[in-house]
Amino acid sequence: MYSIAMVSKTMVREDGKRNFALRESDGSEESVFSGNTPRQAALKAARRLDPAPSEDAAERVDLELREKGTDKVHIYEGWAWHEDAPDNKPDWMPDEITEANVSKQGIEHLEE
Repeated sequence: MYSIAMVSKTMVREDGKRNFALRESDGSEESVFSGNTPRQAALKAARRLDPAPSEDAAERVDLELREKGTDKVHIYEGWAWHEDAPDNKPDWMPDEITEANVSKQGIEHLEE
């Protein structure tokens, strides 16, 4: 169980991670990703995208992540693709893995 502290209006867990809700086009927030930084959460969200056969062929998708406890929305462009697993992969890892990348587009504030 984690204790939660308020630090300048941001919900930060004891382990330093913050929660970010993925905003859909209709404003709903059904998925939450955690990370020490918004980029970490955005990378986790991007890995859930439909992966392309290669990075060059990957479709870029806008990802809006609202930091829980704030009105701040971090906007990223994200994309995912399949890649062969490294030769020294553990036995449990599949032969093909999903890689992802994101590019920050900016920050907006909700007016609610």
